[in-house]
Amino acid sequence: MKLSVPFVQLPVQFDAGRLAAEIQALDASCWRKHPQNFPGNFALPLIAVNGDPDVDAINGPMRPTSYLEQCPYLTQVLHRLGAVWGRTRLMKLSGHAEVTPHADVSYYWRERTRVHVPILTKPTVRFICGDSEVNMAAGECWIFDTWRNHRVINGDDDERIHLVADTVGSDDFWSLVNGGRAPGHGSHEGWQAEYVAAAGDHFPELAYESVNVPEVMTPWELQSHLVFLFGEVIPHPELAKAQAVSSRLIAKWKTLWAQYGTARAGWSFYREALDRFDTEMTAAAPSLRAVHGAKVLRILKPMLLDVALADQGIDLAAYEPRKPEAPAAAPTEKPDEVFDRPIFIISSPRSGSTLLFETMAQARNLYTIGQESHALIEGVPALNPVLRDFASNRLEAVDATPELGDLLRQRFLDELRDRDGAASPQLPVRMLEKTPKNALRIPFLAKIFPQAHFVYLHRDVRQTLSSMIEAWQSGRFRTYPKLPDWTGPSWSLLLVPGWRELSGRPLQEIVAAQWATTTNTLLDDLSALPAERVQIVHYDNLLATPKREMERLCSALGLTWDRPIDGELPLSRFTVSEPAPEKWRRHEALIDEVLPGLQPTLDRLERFMAR
Repeated sequence: MKLSVPFVQLPVQFDAGRLAAEIQALDASCWRKHPQNFPGNFALPLIAVNGDPDVDAINGPMRPTSYLEQCPYLTQVLHRLGAVWGRTRLMKLSGHAEVTPHADVSYYWRERTRVHVPILTKPTVRFICGDSEVNMAAGECWIFDTWRNHRVINGDDDERIHLVADTVGSDDFWSLVNGGRAPGHGSHEGWQAEYVAAAGDHFPELAYESVNVPEVMTPWELQSHLVFLFGEVIPHPELAKAQAVSSRLIAKWKTLWAQYGTARAGWSFYREALDRFDTEMTAAAPSLRAVHGAKVLRILKPMLLDVALADQGIDLAAYEPRKPEAPAAAPTEKPDEVFDRPIFIISSPRSGSTLLFETMAQARNLYTIGQESHALIEGVPALNPVLRDFASNRLEAVDATPELGDLLRQRFLDELRDRDGAASPQLPVRMLEKTPKNALRIPFLAKIFPQAHFVYLHRDVRQTLSSMIEAWQSGRFRTYPKLPDWTGPSWSLLLVPGWRELSGRPLQEIVAAQWATTTNTLLDDLSALPAERVQIVHYDNLLATPKREMERLCSALGLTWDRPIDGELPLSRFTVSEPAPEKWRRHEALIDEVLPGLQPTLDRLERFMAR
C-alpha cells in the first residue's frame, strides 16, 4: 500500500522474548525457502490459503496453519492489532543476507499493508524504504510504504526474524496507525507505545480474509487502479496515449458490466477487451515508467491484466518481490523547433521569484513576455478557474490537450521579447517564464514544453509566511475576490486545492495551508522530473552574492551572463515593504502558532534540497 510517509511505528510494544520462545519451540523443519530462492531468505507460514503451509499463494481463503495454532502469544499479537489477516509468516534473514531492492506492484499490494514485528534482531539490521532508513527494534510494530523501493540488510552474523503479516486493515487497526509516529515527520514529543503482555495460553479469535481476488473486477475498481497508476507515472510524451487507451477500456468494461455483471456468459467479452487493451498499451506506452523505476507495462500485468478476470487461474504468488529493472536509456527527445529548453521559475508564494525573474531576464538571448502570464494562461476559457468551478490553479498533464498546447505556445511566442524589447529574429527561442501559480502547473507545463527546465527558488519558511501574511493584509494581491462560499478576507495569491476547507480560518492558518499545499505539490512534481532539468536557488544566496549566484545558475542552464552586478540587487516591482533579515518577526507570534504543523513538509523539503 502506498503511504504518505516511508515508515510508521504503531503505538504498541510486544514481548519479544515470549515471541522468541514460541518460535524456538517449533521444529526447524517448519521453515521454507523463499519462493524465489533468494539466498538466506526463509519463511514459516502462520496464515495461508486454506491453512495449508505448503501453499504460498495470496489468492484464496486465508486460515491459520498448524504452526500458528501452537503459538498463543503470536495469536494474541495479531488479535491486539485488530485487523483482518491475509497471508502471514515469520520471515528469517540469515547472517549478512538481504531482501533485495524492490517495490510491491501487484494487485494484492494495492490495498494491503504489511505489518512487521521484529522478534530476533540487532541494531545492525537496516530497513530502507525510499530515502529513509530505520532499525526496527525487537517487540516494536511497524508498517511501511510498499509502493516505494525498499530493501532489508542484515549486517550481523546472527539471523533476523520478523513476524510479517499482511492486512487490508480494520477500524481498530487504522486507529492504531493514526496514533503512530513517522520518523522524520512531525513532532512526537511524549509519544509512548502501550506494552502488550502475554495473556497466558489463551487463543483469541482472529478475522481472516475469505475473498481477496475478484472473479470479474467491477468497472469502478478497474478505473481506480488505472487512475492510481497513471498518477504515479514519470511525465513522458507517451502518457496521454496511454490514458486514452485506458479510457476506452474503462468505457468498454462499464458496458459489459451493465450487460453481464459477473455472469460467465460475458467472460469471453471481458477477456477480449483485456487482450485488446494489452495490445494497444504495448504499442502506446513502451517507455512509461512509474516513479520507483518499474515499467508501466510490467506493472499492468500483476496489478490488473491477470486479476481483472478470473478465467486463467493466475497464482499471484508468482509476483513476489524480485530485483528491480535496470532503468532503460532515456529515449532521444525530438528537438523542439520553436522553444529551446524554456525555463520556468517555480516557488511558493512570496519567495522572491519576481526578483529572480527580473535579474535572470537580463541574460543575453533570453526572452520573456515582460510580466506574469496570469492573463495569457487564464485568458483561455478551458484554463480559467472561474469557469472550472473555482477548483484551483492546479493544472495537470491531462489538461494539456494538443489543441490547448498549440494555443498556449503561440500565445507565448507572440509576446516574447528580449532584455532590450526586441522580438526573436529566429527560432528556436529561449524563453524565461515566472508566474507564482505555475508552482501548481508543473506537469501541465512539462507536457506542453517537453524540454522545459525548472528553477526552484527556496526561501526560509518564516520569511515566506511573513511576506504572505503581509501580502494578504495589503490588499494588493487579491486574485479571486468573489470566491463562492468563502468567508474571510478576499482571496489573495494562488488558489490551492482544498481552499474551501480553509473558509473562516484565521489568516495565519490559511497562509500556512497555502504554503504547505503549494510546496508539497511542487515537490511531488519536481521529484518526478529528471534531475538535470531541475535547478535550485537559495533566496539568501541570491541576496548575499548575486553576481556569483547568477553566473552559477546561467552556467547550469546554458545561458550567457554578460552584465555587471555591482552591490545589492534592486527591489522587485512587487515589494510591499523593504526586505530585512529579521522582518518576519513582525508576525512571529502568528508564525509560531502554525510552524509545528508544517514540520512534515519542512522535513520533506530538507531532503529534497539535500538531494
